[in-house]
Amino acid sequence: MPSFQLVGLPAEQFEPLFELADSDLAALGAKRVVASEHPGYPCRISLLDAEIGEELLLLSYAHHRVASPYRASGPIFVRRGAKQRILQVGEVPDYVRRRLISARAYDSAQMMVSAEVCEGTDVGSRIERLLLDERVEYVHLHNAKQGCFSCLVARV
Repeated sequence: MPSFQLVGLPAEQFEPLFELADSDLAALGAKRVVASEHPGYPCRISLLDAEIGEELLLLSYAHHRVASPYRASGPIFVRRGAKQRILQVGEVPDYVRRRLISARAYDSAQMMVSAEVCEGTDVGSRIERLLLDERVEYVHLHNAKQGCFSCLVARV
């Protein structure tokens, strides 16, 4: 079976944003929020749901910066002080397991070649099935209900 690894976003690009005033964030189309429930605020850096009371930013992020029709951006949450998380090979965290997930597989030309929607508990086997297709270079996971980018799945 093909191996995979889920990868969070690098924290460095977001850290300076936490120091901005709310008015400056608004000018960028971003918003400071405080987690009011758990789960419910999935951090794309740590691949963990924020705890109640944690500060996050809600902002638009270009998660698929490619020269293809599948170039895409959308809303994400990032937690203050979060560290980039790169999971163990084959590991699927609760952050994914507790959500309905859309898995989108792309080839080397950044074109989507396959996609599936499944319960988060089935994500590991669905990713492995997508990776059986040798054209698939990488997979993006999205939270299917809200459509938000969740994380990158790298082929290992």
